[in-house]
Amino acid sequence: MVMGILNVTPDSFSDCARFLDPEEAVARGRQLFDEGAAIVDVGGESTRPGAEPVPVRQELDRVVDVVAGLAPHGRVSIDTTKPEVAQAAVAAGAEILNDVSASLHEVAAELNVSWIAVHRQGTPATMQIAPHYADVVAEVHDFLAEAVERGRAAGVPEVWVDPGIGFGKTTDHNLSLLANLRQFTALGAPVVLGASRKRFIGELHALSDGSDGGEVPTDDRLEGSLAAASWAFAQGASVVRVHDVAATVDAMKVVAA
Repeated sequence: MVMGILNVTPDSFSDCARFLDPEEAVARGRQLFDEGAAIVDVGGESTRPGAEPVPVRQELDRVVDVVAGLAPHGRVSIDTTKPEVAQAAVAAGAEILNDVSASLHEVAAELNVSWIAVHRQGTPATMQIAPHYADVVAEVHDFLAEAVERGRAAGVPEVWVDPGIGFGKTTDHNLSLLANLRQFTALGAPVVLGASRKRFIGELHALSDGSDGGEVPTDDRLEGSLAAASWAFAQGASVVRVHDVAATVDAMKVVAA
């Protein structure tokens, strides 16, 4: 499945401030469904590196009407770490909690919705300052295995896992996780992979362009994003979370064939 990203924030690393108006956001979400997204993921608080948390009321104001407007048209997930936002979004029609804190398993169980447990080292404000692991693949694997156990023990009807590309990881960490995705698909829970337009792709594009260091802009990272999505599906991932839905759906048709 392809999950389309719909950020209704002023400060996300890509598409920031483009869909702050609820009507425009709903129109964009419907476009993502039309392009082939199986899920549209609505987020009202940026999780980019350096982002600061927003108050509950502000996040609610950003997402609830958008979720309600999209729910009749397809499956909607809510990208949040706040129980209050999760509850309001599910009441508005969301069916999945996309949780970068991996802490909302009891909320998901109570609401009887799917839960995506994402690995993150630190918080958005601090996670990219100096990420460090003794063994990134083993540590992320063990974290997600424990999350699966917690979710199932709590009674979550469907637990998914996400290794958290870019959430407290260097480029080398991200590449190690991608190279070893089959260790995560072996956990027995569907794997979600979100690499779309992220910084490590910008860095790899800059290298391919012959640049010594730096990165290309977020809107010039399509080829690497498609490569990462194609690799993820070939390695057994169930969902890729992307900005460029139509192009990704076409690429996935080739992979499937």
